[in-house]
Amino acid sequence: MLRAAAALFAARGFHGVSIEDIGAAVGTSGPALYRHFTGKDALLAEMLLDISERLRATGAAVVTSADGPQEALDALLAGHVAFALGDPALITVHDRELDNVPEPARRAIRRLQRLYVEEWVTVLSELHPSCPQARLRAATHAVLGLLNSTPHSAGELPAEAMTALLHTMARAALSSAGS
Repeated sequence: MLRAAAALFAARGFHGVSIEDIGAAVGTSGPALYRHFTGKDALLAEMLLDISERLRATGAAVVTSADGPQEALDALLAGHVAFALGDPALITVHDRELDNVPEPARRAIRRLQRLYVEEWVTVLSELHPSCPQARLRAATHAVLGLLNSTPHSAGELPAEAMTALLHTMARAALSSAGS
């Protein structure tokens, strides 16, 4: 249901999609969705909370289980590249529709995103101990912006080539952050 709604929101915008459209996309009636969500804005909130929590949890898990900061960075990059190439609709929805999420959920989404970024900053701090954290945080945001640009660029290259390109470019950008 969330995936179908994400595809519709990405294609037509939050306000351009009705509950009936979402129901039809998942093979049910629109009103049946009210058994799961109080409304379209609650569905949007759940969609963005879910992906924000998954990214945060996955980021924390790969950092904790890595043998060192290089491996942790590569795992973070691989995970985010896979997300960006696998779920471009969620990136589009987040970019365009976060303001349509009710305030308490929007704060929770932003908090989860900050925690995710801090996983990256922690790893980068180990790789570049003399670099100010503010610079590493700015570099992380810039690289996530690069990776999250895939809704505009994915599809022009085969997935394997795009994965390698994004990983290489992001790693190079983060390496230069410590300079």
